[in-house]
Amino acid sequence: MRKPRHSPLRHLPLLGLLTALLLTLGPTLAPPAAAASAPDIAAAPVRIMPLGDSITGSPGCWRAVLWNRLRNAGHTDIDFVGTLGTQGCGQEHDGDNEGHGGELVTNVADQNLLPARLAATLPDIVVMHFGTNDVWSSIAPDRILAAYTKLVGQMRASNPHMRILVAQLIPMNPSSCAGCAQRVVDFNARIPDWARATSTGDSPVTVVDQWTGFSTATDTYDGVHPNAAGDDRIASRWYPALSAVLDAWVPGDPGDPGGGEPLCGAVFRATNVWQGGYQGEVTVTNTSAATVSGWTVTVAPADGARLTQVWNGSSTTAADGTVTVTNASWNGTLAPGASATFGFVATTPTTAGTPSASVGCTTRAATS
Repeated sequence: MRKPRHSPLRHLPLLGLLTALLLTLGPTLAPPAAAASAPDIAAAPVRIMPLGDSITGSPGCWRAVLWNRLRNAGHTDIDFVGTLGTQGCGQEHDGDNEGHGGELVTNVADQNLLPARLAATLPDIVVMHFGTNDVWSSIAPDRILAAYTKLVGQMRASNPHMRILVAQLIPMNPSSCAGCAQRVVDFNARIPDWARATSTGDSPVTVVDQWTGFSTATDTYDGVHPNAAGDDRIASRWYPALSAVLDAWVPGDPGDPGGGEPLCGAVFRATNVWQGGYQGEVTVTNTSAATVSGWTVTVAPADGARLTQVWNGSSTTAADGTVTVTNASWNGTLAPGASATFGFVATTPTTAGTPSASVGCTTRAATS
């Protein structure tokens, strides 16, 4: 018999229909699984992809140090993702990563290897230290940066709100490559301008200085790959920038940290250096398309340095020497693309090397 065109069941509310089915089938029918899984969807962790070559993945123990530092600081809803698994490192951590030993970033771009890896892991944030093998192979900076641009486009195709942290490469000075050390310097010098041109409000690109203060003599075991000291140093540089992105994340809003809140970039430089100290400054830039009403920057000075004086902002200092600087009353409002600068004086041990500091920032949205 043909079913009537307007079945009475079509007019029952969904809840009523489920109730009717439960009564019909009896008490042995379990509640719908979707109802139990709803809280898990709301509490989805932030997915972070470490992307690069052997420095990131073979074994890439800076990831273990970074993972545990983030967790100890309260960032418990994170998930490191990648198609590769852990390779040890002697401490518990989430070892998933996308650090393929021997890979060139130009090959990954030319062969379109990244889209499948993104589709398999669906990251919200990419932490990228990539290009060491390209520099070793004397590939021109223009070509490497073109590969960076292609990969960023593929990341945004996967997630329009992708947050991208890109490293200035750690130094390289292997005995078999006399020109590598200078080529890293030359390439790193190009990254900040590339990042400014590539960054967008929806998908900002943050540069993390992994080069300054890193010693191939004491922080690597072969002039290229980090030892335990190098792992600690690399993790300490990633931490403020990544922590700032996570601090702005709205739980349950995957792919959109800050829920659309304006974001910022922070850049450190030393303006004057003397025995036992230096003067530095940090430039804060509004990298979004919305005006901000205030900003906060964390400054983690390297090599035992301690900030003793700050101007153009108010500051507090934690026990480990990390300083939190908040805008002054007159320099907090920043239009899209606008910048503000604060300065400081730091004391250093007599054995300290080139001044360096890890910085990260967050902003407050302007109210209407």
